[in-house]
Amino acid sequence: MTVFSASHIIETGVARPQRIRHFTPNWFATTMGTGILAICLGQFPDHAVLWQAGAALWLANILLFVGLSILYAGKWMRHPREALLAFEHPVVSMFLGCIPMGLATIVNGTVLFGIPLFGEALASVAIGLWWVDAGLAVLAGLAIPFAMFTRQAHAFDQMSAVWLLPIVACEVAAASGGLLLPHVADPSAQMTMLFAGYALWAASVPLALGILTILFLRMVLHSLPPAGMAATAFLALGPIGTGALGLVLFAINGRAVLGASGLGAFADAMSGAALFGAVLLWAYGLWWLAMALAVTARYVRHGMAFNLGWWGYTFPIGVYALATLKLGSVIPVAAIGTFGCLLVAALAMIWLLVAVKTSMGAVEGTLFCDPCLEN
Repeated sequence: MTVFSASHIIETGVARPQRIRHFTPNWFATTMGTGILAICLGQFPDHAVLWQAGAALWLANILLFVGLSILYAGKWMRHPREALLAFEHPVVSMFLGCIPMGLATIVNGTVLFGIPLFGEALASVAIGLWWVDAGLAVLAGLAIPFAMFTRQAHAFDQMSAVWLLPIVACEVAAASGGLLLPHVADPSAQMTMLFAGYALWAASVPLALGILTILFLRMVLHSLPPAGMAATAFLALGPIGTGALGLVLFAINGRAVLGASGLGAFADAMSGAALFGAVLLWAYGLWWLAMALAVTARYVRHGMAFNLGWWGYTFPIGVYALATLKLGSVIPVAAIGTFGCLLVAALAMIWLLVAVKTSMGAVEGTLFCDPCLEN
């Protein structure tokens, strides 16, 4: 994650009139982390306190997303030249992918909390938002890599897991589509969403896995990134967890859609293949989870200063926890569900710590620093 290292800013904070100018898309990682915790808590409908806490977080996350969107729109209106510089920065630009991923958590929360609380009418709102989210995800997945190819300077020894952020947005949208399927009334529209979900998944997961291969080689040859980017150790869980979650949702909710669309002869095979793929991805994620824990322990021993990058601990753990819980609901192995619950508990503790530190930094102004303006 971006290191906000300018000493005068760290010590004194950015003056209030300058905070919009120094606002960066990194802030949308807060909506991802808050939203994924809400969704994880929504997986326990039989525990009223947890479900209600998830619903409250979902509503708060909507306000947070709207507030951040207003701030970012204000930067584009008041400081358009500075805003455009993000596309030339090799790290800040990656966080533009956080915008559709943050929106996706709101879409999912609408399904989990909005429909039970306010009625099925909100399903149409969720569907409309999903198409917007899918469009933004595709835009991020194309525009940011194109900027990397044409406008940015990158070096292999400076490469990190933040490269995943614009790529993973498409598979996050794919998983959201899989969750929405039962709430789409028209069979033709259901099939369209399912097919779009397959396409979004395929446009993201294989490329993300390729980036992970490069990341492994980079760390072998050039060791770990600096401590300011410690949270990137967990980012690998993002595409793996979301990829597995999307597949298991396709397996659970896609079978009926295929049957209603005249593809019943293929429904069992496609659903079975999706579930098998989800298991493989989830198991692959265990290696990255264990490595991330080991890497983080090493960073902790050497000291870690807080920055917005710490939100990188939340969303990857959250989506991996969701994939674990969904697999546990399908595969009769009790340990899977137990492991998922432990991941949610860890996520809640991490979120609380990071949210408190972020709130303090936001009030003091120490987290408002656009690296694009440092040159």
